[in-house]
Amino acid sequence: MPTMESKQLWKVARRWWWLIALPVLVVGVYSAVTYRAPATSYGLTLRYTAGQPDATPQPGYYGPYYRWLASEYIVGALKDWVRTGDFAERVSAVLQARGLAISPAGVAGAITASDNQRSLLLVYLSGSDPEKLLAIADAVTTVLREQNAAVFPQLGGQATVVTLLDNPGVGPQPPGVRALLDLPLRLALALAFGVALALAAHYFDPFVREKSELEKMGVRVIAEIPRGKVESRE
Repeated sequence: MPTMESKQLWKVARRWWWLIALPVLVVGVYSAVTYRAPATSYGLTLRYTAGQPDATPQPGYYGPYYRWLASEYIVGALKDWVRTGDFAERVSAVLQARGLAISPAGVAGAITASDNQRSLLLVYLSGSDPEKLLAIADAVTTVLREQNAAVFPQLGGQATVVTLLDNPGVGPQPPGVRALLDLPLRLALALAFGVALALAAHYFDPFVREKSELEKMGVRVIAEIPRGKVESRE
């Protein structure tokens, strides 16, 4: 059974429904008029393996195990390097040398994430131009292969061996969560604002509309004429 508070709120909503609906209507119309379909976004994933430049096992050690272990450490370090500004600057410099002007900030924006799965390095790229995305991917591979010695002093200046596992393929990405939730969030905020307006209008309403309001003020109500039941005098 509804409580007195819920009944009162329902009465407020019925009385001031137009204040609740007005912000939702305004936001809905404005969103429909100004709607622009989100730009198509493309993405690709680069997969690499990495290992020591010298795979000769050391005496007294189980070579394959320690080579795999070293590979995992190297891949983890490469993953962290890919996220740095230094890496973005190096990729940008490679692109500049190839005649493609993409700033380090643009490179960093295209590299959405990097991860590692044991001995596999994963680099995720996204952007609106598939041709530029492929150019960035190629430059990323070049930097990983040829310039990693700067971040591995443990190898005595030798570059670690980085191998690209497959040719990257660019494909369209589905719209992001923000694009999908933009209109529902706008309407929800407009609804909340409308409810706030209705509550404010009810609070500052100077008219007495129900006998319960008089009773709360200590006024005794002798009789009440229901709405719509007043007979007109001839």
